[in-house]
Amino acid sequence: MIGRALLIVLTAACANAHVGSPDVFLEGSAGPYPMYVTIRPPSVIPGVAEIEIRCASPNVREIRVTPMPLVGEGAQFAPTADMMQRSKLDSQFFTGSLWMMAHGSWQVRIQADGSNGSGQLSVPVPAVATRTKPMQFALGVTLFIMMIVLAVGLVSIVGAGVREGQLEPGVAATSRSKRRARLLMGATAAIVAFVLWSGDRWWTAEASGYARALYQPLQMTPSIQPHDQLVLTLQNPQWAVPRKIDDFLPDHGHLMHLYMIRQPDAGRVWHLHPEMTSSGTFTKALPSVPAGEYQLYGDVVHHDGFAETMVAKLVVPGDLAGTPVSGDDAAGVRGESPDGSHIVWDRDPAPLKARQAGIFKFRLVDRDGRPVEDPELYMGMSGHAAFVKNDGTVFAHVHPSGSVPMAALALANPPGEDHSMHHMSSLPPEADFPYGFPTPGDYRVIVQMKHGGVIETGIFDAKVE
Repeated sequence: MIGRALLIVLTAACANAHVGSPDVFLEGSAGPYPMYVTIRPPSVIPGVAEIEIRCASPNVREIRVTPMPLVGEGAQFAPTADMMQRSKLDSQFFTGSLWMMAHGSWQVRIQADGSNGSGQLSVPVPAVATRTKPMQFALGVTLFIMMIVLAVGLVSIVGAGVREGQLEPGVAATSRSKRRARLLMGATAAIVAFVLWSGDRWWTAEASGYARALYQPLQMTPSIQPHDQLVLTLQNPQWAVPRKIDDFLPDHGHLMHLYMIRQPDAGRVWHLHPEMTSSGTFTKALPSVPAGEYQLYGDVVHHDGFAETMVAKLVVPGDLAGTPVSGDDAAGVRGESPDGSHIVWDRDPAPLKARQAGIFKFRLVDRDGRPVEDPELYMGMSGHAAFVKNDGTVFAHVHPSGSVPMAALALANPPGEDHSMHHMSSLPPEADFPYGFPTPGDYRVIVQMKHGGVIETGIFDAKVE
């Protein structure tokens, strides 16, 4: 076997909890009112988050929303809530917006009131600036022309005042006054130029400072050590917002969820759970991995509820023998099944549209197409799904409750209060995932469900308009 050094190529993406998929989706309950929440965070901070809420109950009278830090003292003192607007066409659909003024881990607290009483649901929202907004070209040209007109006008006014300001009407300016006017116009022009230059330097410094505040995900560098051990080394790229590389919360019982996807066809997928062996270092014994190129997506949740997805590529130059997957780790091959069972996508015949929230429904059936009789929870959920764009610009790890990590959701909502809609006396072999594709293009949808101790993997193609 070739020595265990791998060719590593690190790629970074402007993302937060998910790569290229900033919108937040959550299906839960504010007390007696089940609801489906979509939050579109701003791409600049300060900025306005757009909120959409569809209530399953017709008994809701009003909904109010409040932006608050997820943890810390600020989480104890809620500002005045904003009222959501009820749609005139659909009485169970509400829309609203909130300002998010600072970077970091936030929550949108939803308070619903109606004939069944009141209820509350808090939705974690990572607030980060992912881009700068350039000035519109037409506006820039207009402002530039106005600046030139004002600068020339100011210089001209000074010259006219010195040259003709003390003359009687009809008296021509003397050569001396003309000379003085030219000197003062030159001095004024120099002062105006200096002011404009200083303003440009100030603006450039402000823009550079804001650029340093643009979100930079943790960097993840993978390598293979002896005995097929995958080592992931995390580094902080010195984002303006302080954070650590070892303060992670368990999410579904694991500090990291790692998706390892074969490129370019996504025909093989591994869902692994490396363990943190030292500060900023995760290790995992790899299963059998064929030679090739792989895309890695590592999900972590910081102690304040801020979730990140780290991205890296690695090329395996030779086949790895590895060890069989066990526990919550899973391996999947397109079109193959450990026992003949497989996952079916109950797909709506309507075309998939970008930025349109929906529910994606999947069923686990046996080799004869009948629902399996021994479904099990997979890491506490009826299933797990990953929505991946073929060009690697989008990755979202989604649960039946939505795209919010459960560790962050637990911080936002006090223990002992059940905000889930997924109550069931017996587990059906089905899994529904609330999600909305952020951009058009070709995607892979990777779904994993469990039955009889076996984790099944389904890999589906999706074309989004």
